[in-house]
Amino acid sequence: MENWIVGCDVGGTFTDFCAREMTSGRTVIHKRPSTPDDPSRAVLHGLRELAERHSIDPSAIGRFAHGTTVATNALLQRKGAKVAVITTRGFRDLLEIGRQARPLIYDLQTDAPAPLAGRQYRLEVDERIGATGEVIRPLTDSEIASVIEAIRARPEIEAVAICLIFSFLNPTHEKRLAAALREAMPNLFVSTSAEVQPEFREFERFSTTLINAFLQPEVSSYMARLEAEVKTVAPKAEFGIFQSSGGLMSVERAREFPVRTALSGPAAGAVGAAGSGASSGISDVITLDIGGTSTDVCLIRESKTTLASVRDISGFRIRLPMVDIHTVGAGGGSIAQIGADGLMKVGPESAGAVPGPACYAKGGTLPTVSDANVLLGRLPIQLAGGGLTIDRTLAVKAIAPLAGRLGVSLEEAALGIVGIATANMTRAIRVVSIEKGYDPRRFTLMPFGGAGGLHAADVARSLGMTRIIVPRAPGILCAEGLILADLQEDFVVNCRTLVRKENMATLEIEVAALVARAQAWLEHEADSSAAQHMTLSFDMRYFGQNYELSVEAASGATSVACPDAEMLKEAFLAEYRRSYGDCDPDGIVETVNIRLRATAQLAQQEAKNTPDASAAEAFDHLDVWFDKAGPVETPMYARSALPVGTIISGPAIITQFDSTTVVPPGAEIRVDDALNMIMELPNG
Repeated sequence: MENWIVGCDVGGTFTDFCAREMTSGRTVIHKRPSTPDDPSRAVLHGLRELAERHSIDPSAIGRFAHGTTVATNALLQRKGAKVAVITTRGFRDLLEIGRQARPLIYDLQTDAPAPLAGRQYRLEVDERIGATGEVIRPLTDSEIASVIEAIRARPEIEAVAICLIFSFLNPTHEKRLAAALREAMPNLFVSTSAEVQPEFREFERFSTTLINAFLQPEVSSYMARLEAEVKTVAPKAEFGIFQSSGGLMSVERAREFPVRTALSGPAAGAVGAAGSGASSGISDVITLDIGGTSTDVCLIRESKTTLASVRDISGFRIRLPMVDIHTVGAGGGSIAQIGADGLMKVGPESAGAVPGPACYAKGGTLPTVSDANVLLGRLPIQLAGGGLTIDRTLAVKAIAPLAGRLGVSLEEAALGIVGIATANMTRAIRVVSIEKGYDPRRFTLMPFGGAGGLHAADVARSLGMTRIIVPRAPGILCAEGLILADLQEDFVVNCRTLVRKENMATLEIEVAALVARAQAWLEHEADSSAAQHMTLSFDMRYFGQNYELSVEAASGATSVACPDAEMLKEAFLAEYRRSYGDCDPDGIVETVNIRLRATAQLAQQEAKNTPDASAAEAFDHLDVWFDKAGPVETPMYARSALPVGTIISGPAIITQFDSTTVVPPGAEIRVDDALNMIMELPNG
């Protein structure tokens, strides 16, 4: 009987696993160093180790959910396919023109990254669809033949992105081109903008489709190889890939639309955070996911992750529904150095998994945030359940040259490294909260990732936040989010219509068509016994505005209906007022896009692990630096020995298999009924 669900999240430093038994709720975790040259190696070795260490019968694994960084890394390193673009005559350079926005507004020397397809690989066809979907200039067979011949003449081309003007209104020409190319060259990967991102705004649509084509060969090969190899370990496991919008999709969909996995891992962390907060009755959370390479932050309201429709990754524009995550290059492996101005900087360069921080004794010699935490006494001498031993001598050796150049003590240099990293993390939280009209003091900070608990108190105090929730397994929360995720698909149609009673029939027809598509998808992809849900939203704006707000309008189990004009406008006004503080109730409102999200709930089970002991006892004491005042004798506790109801006053260090939590002087931490730790910080 398939009784286990396994979630696997591949990070820059560690590959994390979380497994849950469906009948008992027993939950076990595991982590091992990532293998950046081939992420699948760490996945397979870790899956075998997980099964062996926790006596899991691999044939009892019924679902394997995977969060991957393959797409993100390929974009960051520009290691994708040699790709060509086919576009309407006259629009060859649109990808290069973009939005004419400089990457750094005050840096006149930094250019936007070059397009993923050079100009010689951007081909034009003589065709034209009009602004209402009418055919102005037909696409002839001779034009199609010319394009096929041009691509055949470039054997290095592995993938093609077809991006024609107004194809989101009438995809006929794109479909003909795609069919002809696939027939002529079966091994060629083909992406069409009408399938990848059928919305208006040509640059975003072209860019997203190009990125999808760029990623297809690499991601498809990885997915096919990993799925086959996982089957050798867990032969009965259904394979699911986590997408950036917060749900699982099939491997087939991931191969077809790899751009949807660009934020796969961080999005899973946000889903896990929402579930963990809800288990403690905390619905408004700001996440702080600190790994070895970067920090990801996300704002969660009413236990729902906020979504964004546009995201830049390494300078490349993607327009798709994505969990609204902001990332900065600040993690445990972030390297500290003296800049040309004589000031110390931390990140974005990282020691990563190889060679790693100096204290890991794996060949790293440069000072990192982890080395600073070791020197300050905040990190224990063993990490990952004894799988990684810390060498404090190497940390001292790495930081000493930095301290010498700055003319300060080792501890002051380490405090400076931690302080700069904290400032970088704080700025990231301001982006998702203060800059969007949310007061972070009204939220609870949730740290996770391997280093989240080390910096949470410092980050919270810098923002005026007074409450922190540390989940049961903070270092594995992204992997836990994967086993909490549902099967999900998003559908969209462009529909620019004024919100008036006489126009609602048009919207109703489009909504009905989306519902039919969603029902067909659910019938094909989901188990008929699974709980299903649909959420209908509209991208709306005042007539004459250039950008729109996403407004949730209706939801239902197996179908949704379009609201009337008055209800739709009121929903828009409420969202506009929330976002900007005011609205014009008499303004003319229009819809731009209609979106429908369909989900099918997969089998779930709450974790039911309990601590081993009945009373909290410190297993060691050590000197820890919290500020320049000097070291403070601090007790260390094993989290596995903290039962429900435990209350500990700071200072304290709480260690566990996957993370370490620092409780500063003056703070208090308690273990609640969900086995989450709630830390209260003093005001001021």
